[in-house]
Amino acid sequence: MNSSLKLPLSLIAFAAIAASTGCTNSLVGNNGIEQSASAEPKQISQVEVPRPINPNAPDYVADIVAQVGPAVVRIDSSRAVEQPLDNLDFGSLFGQDQRGRQREQSPSQRLQRGTGSGFITSADGRIFTNAHVVAGADTVSVVLKDGRRFKGEVVGSDETTDVAVIKIDASGLPTVKLGDSDRLLPGQAAIAIGNPLGLDNTVTQGIISATGRSGADFGSSSRVNFIQTDTAINPGNSGGPLINSSGEVVGMNTAIIQGASGIGFAVPIATAQRVAEQLIATGKVDHPYLGIQMAELSPELREQINRREGDVRVEQDQGVIILAVQPNSPAAQGDLKAGDVIETINGTAVQASKQVQQQVESAQIGNPLPITVKRNGQSVNLTVKPAPMPKQNG
Repeated sequence: MNSSLKLPLSLIAFAAIAASTGCTNSLVGNNGIEQSASAEPKQISQVEVPRPINPNAPDYVADIVAQVGPAVVRIDSSRAVEQPLDNLDFGSLFGQDQRGRQREQSPSQRLQRGTGSGFITSADGRIFTNAHVVAGADTVSVVLKDGRRFKGEVVGSDETTDVAVIKIDASGLPTVKLGDSDRLLPGQAAIAIGNPLGLDNTVTQGIISATGRSGADFGSSSRVNFIQTDTAINPGNSGGPLINSSGEVVGMNTAIIQGASGIGFAVPIATAQRVAEQLIATGKVDHPYLGIQMAELSPELREQINRREGDVRVEQDQGVIILAVQPNSPAAQGDLKAGDVIETINGTAVQASKQVQQQVESAQIGNPLPITVKRNGQSVNLTVKPAPMPKQNG
């Protein structure tokens, strides 16, 4: 729980049907390599050594697009959903998908299609994208900039960070260069390449608006500290790269606030790379979990808590207070209680919810994590052993 304003969040994979119903996006493909019917097969060329980008050149964005663009892919999605045709009238909304193809359906099935983006990180066909692009996928289809279509395999997907890895059977592919998202500064240039609303290979430019933006700031339950950008991103940009002025990928575009203009969010590439490495190694990611509901204190919240009947009394009006502890959770087993104000975690002082989350995320599952809390005016030292985050139902 967070006292900040909650705004409607939109994950930005474009789904002609699923986006209007809240359904999960999926991906489509077939066995082997699919060739576009409108183009002759082309031989995959070996990747050339890229020349350095000069951010001071008048057309440096065009240079970046020429270098990075071939490694940005379109990810088409579909899955069959069992339901009567007369349950929902999608025909009045979408008679065709975003490329004008008639939807395939049977009396008991409806085919959900979607489009997202991704970028190639290894010459043998490893691709980063968003987890919500491949969630519930029946099949995966990856389309390169030159029109070739490949069947994709989902190596792994992590809903908590919205990161997924896809693999296609290819070699000699163009790749992106990964940058350092930890050193980003607000005001720096940002470029997005992707497939918004089915418009392939669209390029937009803006700036980094903020860094370290907690998902709680805009109504997301994600544990990522996002990059905020005013670079135009829209449905279909999901999973595409956010690029700096040196042509390096520093983020993965993932969400927008509905109804807002120039407010988009990207997963830092450091986070995406860390998660992807675990997905590649094991096919999954276990996130440390305590089992607490917390909020940042304010004079108003302190007054509300102290007015309630009970033994909890809060003296300060700053810091992170535990509002609830889940039964049988690591926090409950470690004797954390509602009303505790977290002072330090692993010896690090914390004043904001995102600092607590950062410390928990960097902890080792099963290892003792020292936590100091202020309880009824006194400091109490506790030890909690984080457990893997439980799977969400539904």
